[in-house]
Amino acid sequence: MPSLPYYLPIRVANPFIAIIMEKKVKNIFVQGPIAASFVADSIQKHNTKTNIGAHSIFLGQVRNDVVDGKTVVAIDYTAYEEMALEKMHVIREEIFQKYPLTCMHIHHSLGRIEAGALCLFVFTSSGHRKAAIDACEEVVERIKKELPIWGKELFDNATHQWKENS
Repeated sequence: MPSLPYYLPIRVANPFIAIIMEKKVKNIFVQGPIAASFVADSIQKHNTKTNIGAHSIFLGQVRNDVVDGKTVVAIDYTAYEEMALEKMHVIREEIFQKYPLTCMHIHHSLGRIEAGALCLFVFTSSGHRKAAIDACEEVVERIKKELPIWGKELFDNATHQWKENS
């Protein structure tokens, strides 16, 4: 999916003149599970960035919870994508303002994700560990609370229920 355009007014030397700069909203969604090789490649790509002193990574994995005697075999993730991407852009900008990060990468699965597979990958980098860890934790919590993403738990007896984020 291509990035959606986002226009941000920027102040220049003359406070009465504003220019419009195109700022791309990053697509965080991937169809299907997030491959472990993708996570490894993402980490490897940062070894040339010598101003980074710490990374924090969160990997969300589908659990095979037992609910009322039924075992979760998969979660089918859906989202109001346009709204979720716009909100994620706002969260991303706020996190970059709050923490001295070098970079941040976020990927969330859509579609059927089997138990044991990765469904969320949040990767933050900074000069120091505290900023990377705190930013990563806040991003994960805000994704769970603020983005219109829903998970339908699929059970081993062919029934389902909508998952509640906690």
